[in-house]
Amino acid sequence: MDENADGSADRPEMILQVTIDCAEPQRLVPFWAEALRYVPEPPPEGHADWQSYWRAIGVPEEELGDEAGLLPESIVDPKGTGPRVWFQQVPEPKTAKNRLHLDLKVGGGRAVPLAERRSRVDGEVARLTALGASVLYTMDEPDGMDYYAVVLQDPEGNEFCVV
Repeated sequence: MDENADGSADRPEMILQVTIDCAEPQRLVPFWAEALRYVPEPPPEGHADWQSYWRAIGVPEEELGDEAGLLPESIVDPKGTGPRVWFQQVPEPKTAKNRLHLDLKVGGGRAVPLAERRSRVDGEVARLTALGASVLYTMDEPDGMDYYAVVLQDPEGNEFCVV
């Protein structure tokens, strides 16, 4: 690829999307929309739902289930800064620990006193468990490590951290 005057190479635009494999997208969309303070992604303008949009762009019927796309299967940041998150329905169940997970960073980092970070993290954990998350364990490093995080699971068992 040729380099531009600013040293960057010509390349296509890249947009980050996070895809979460799951059994029931409609179970995870409301949970993660609330957890991330996102909103269910509305269908493109002129379409009542995603299924009508997919049909309009030629997605084959055999790829559409009876109810696929009737309710949102993705969430977006209402501010437009975070990545789109798509919940892809897959037939196989989760069998092992995630190799990739989300960290919800609410504590403020090490510049914030540990007691305050712990309070912020615990408050967020309480909010998320009320939405359907479950706590797996707490990482509370003693001996001056000054680290505090809680590992949770979403309603389908996908691990994530509140830090």
